Amino acid sequence: MEHRVDDIKELAILKGAVENTNEAFVTIDRDQKVVFFNKAAEKIFGYSPEEVLGRNLDVIMSPTCSRDHHQAVARYIKTGVPRRIGHHTEIMAVRKNGETFPADISFSISRADGMLYFTAIVRDLTETKALQERINRAERLAELGRVVAEISHEIKNPLMMIGGFARQLAKENKDERSATKLNIIVNEVQRLEGLLREMRDFYLPRPPDLKEIEVNALLKQVQDLIKEDCKKRGIRLEFKTDREKVFVEGDRARLEQVLLNLAKNAMEAMGQGGKISFISGLKQGILEISIADEGVGISEEDKGKIFSPFYTTKKQGTGLGLSICKRIIEDHPGSSLSFTSEKGKGSIFVIRMPAYRSEKKQNA
Repeated sequence: MEHRVDDIKELAILKGAVENTNEAFVTIDRDQKVVFFNKAAEKIFGYSPEEVLGRNLDVIMSPTCSRDHHQAVARYIKTGVPRRIGHHTEIMAVRKNGETFPADISFSISRADGMLYFTAIVRDLTETKALQERINRAERLAELGRVVAEISHEIKNPLMMIGGFARQLAKENKDERSATKLNIIVNEVQRLEGLLREMRDFYLPRPPDLKEIEVNALLKQVQDLIKEDCKKRGIRLEFKTDREKVFVEGDRARLEQVLLNLAKNAMEAMGQGGKISFISGLKQGILEISIADEGVGISEEDKGKIFSPFYTTKKQGTGLGLSICKRIIEDHPGSSLSFTSEKGKGSIFVIRMPAYRSEKKQNA
């Protein structure tokens, strides 16, 4: 009797440990029907035990992994050789919502009352893979940054000389055809200088110089800078700002750079005519600045790529502008840049940043 009490106590301890671990424990019988599904499995896969117990393990595995698993179980039952038992394998698992995700899986075998059971221990690798990708990306960017710094140094001075001489010759040359060609050289030099600046901004980012910024004043400055260009293009410009002052901690020059870049993209998306709207407001401590246009919009195919470096749908452009904008915003703590778009109807880019009213700052 005492041994039985000890066994029950040990079983309760083990069940408590398994139920409260971060790894998913999924136990199946020899027919591959699920007989145990712990809390972590519920969280990772999105199913309740009632939805999984008694069902085939296929429900939480991709078709390829499911086929391999069936073969491994059948092989063990036939040969008794545990090839995968105790070994870790990376697989693509499937959540209830259809999302696939990387997972680490290992198996153990147990017997109870003459029955054979297989337990899969599954660890979600989504965050691990994302962290590793961020580390790898940072290392690649650091290396590219060193290359860009060297290239910029070697190219910048010759470009300045070429541009300077071309400008001087264009001023002195009375032949209109020659002057036109020289001006083309000047324009191309300026384009290359702009590319070098953007590459330095992207690959050699500097930390933001955070200072208190009054948002309405910043938006007014941007309005003054773009209104003439909009007027030439026949574009109506609309600014709707919060009536009360709103403040953010930000790098003024870099935030202005982002707003001007988004405005420029909006103008180019519309060509001639249409309307660009800047709307800002504070809600629950978060400032939202939306920049909306009535342009061509972004196709579904392009939506996942527009923040990627060097990706562009324009005939002219480096494809770095939006990548730099996103990085600048995300370098500000708690901030984000996102967008919505519909092909043929336009796009809306939204900047979100922690913000406060002046009186809150004074009372802090």
